[in-house]
Amino acid sequence: MKIAFIKRNFSYHGGAEKYLSTLIEAFKKKEWEIHIFANKWITHEEVVFHKVPILPLGSFLKAYSFNHNLKINLKEFDCVISFERTTNQHIYRAGEGCHRRWLELRSLIESEIKKLSFKLNPLHRYYLRLEREIFEKTPLIIANSHMVKNEIINYYGIPSSKITVIYNGVDTEKFSPENRKKNSQLRHTLKLPDGRKIILFVGSGFKRKGLFTLLKAMAILNHKPYLLLIIGKGDIKRYMKISKNLGIEDKVFFMGTRKDIESFYGIADLFVLPTIYDPFSNATIEAMASGIPVITTTNNGVAELIEEGKEGFIIKNPFAHEELADKINTAMGNTKKMGEFARKKAEHFTIQRTVEEFTGCIKKFLS
Repeated sequence: MKIAFIKRNFSYHGGAEKYLSTLIEAFKKKEWEIHIFANKWITHEEVVFHKVPILPLGSFLKAYSFNHNLKINLKEFDCVISFERTTNQHIYRAGEGCHRRWLELRSLIESEIKKLSFKLNPLHRYYLRLEREIFEKTPLIIANSHMVKNEIINYYGIPSSKITVIYNGVDTEKFSPENRKKNSQLRHTLKLPDGRKIILFVGSGFKRKGLFTLLKAMAILNHKPYLLLIIGKGDIKRYMKISKNLGIEDKVFFMGTRKDIESFYGIADLFVLPTIYDPFSNATIEAMASGIPVITTTNNGVAELIEEGKEGFIIKNPFAHEELADKINTAMGNTKKMGEFARKKAEHFTIQRTVEEFTGCIKKFLS
């Protein structure tokens, strides 16, 4: 079997990159011939790389030139799978969801001038045109949640039979309740006050991930013994100022990006991500695998795996900080049992299951 993957930047970091690396390792064991079309990459044994030149001048030109310069003859491969917004593949994985839906939701948090820029910005105009072409012309589409599948159907009229849902898998050994035993000293290392329960937020792009809503919920719960740990990239200074204005600066800790993320799951009592849009938040399923109850929104694909009040809670309105505060308080009263349910649910969505389903998708295309 001769397989080609398309990924503009291939490394071992980032959700999509790790996902692709896992697939490559599994397919190599099947002795399949693996090719990758990319602009940048880290050398990978027994994988053939093909350089795709791009114009390094802004997001629009990078996206446009990568797709334009992607010279790949589909007839040379049994299956070509793209992890990017490109138009020349057999299978497209819509890992970033539906751009049209994201702009619709983003308009709820942006100024009128910013919303106008959505119509004028060449990148958004290009993505919307490209998105339609991809969904209409690609033989098989993989969505990482039913939420994304339904968006593709509703916005572009794509037949349901053309779209397969494959949830992201989680490493249930790396992300495990056992981390609680291994990381008991982390609280002391971080100099966190004793006797406080820890709420964990993990996500880059604080605005999209709903951090403002969570901070307002924390202000309501200011009298409670809760601490909030924030991991990820974002405008930390801005959100530190917001925390100060809300009077909760002594309860909010910004950790930046961390390579030892599993250690933080090991000390958390509750995971909260009031995201405005997330096709499938890996951090949420990692928290569940770590035995932590989760609270997120219906705009997160992982919400499909959560039964209200069992593995966690789901809020429909990502800006409803009062409801979020209430859910946090309720969850804190039953973290142990809910965490056990969360772990059991995550155990059904292993990386191995994802690989098997992806392999099935390739076989479906070939048949």
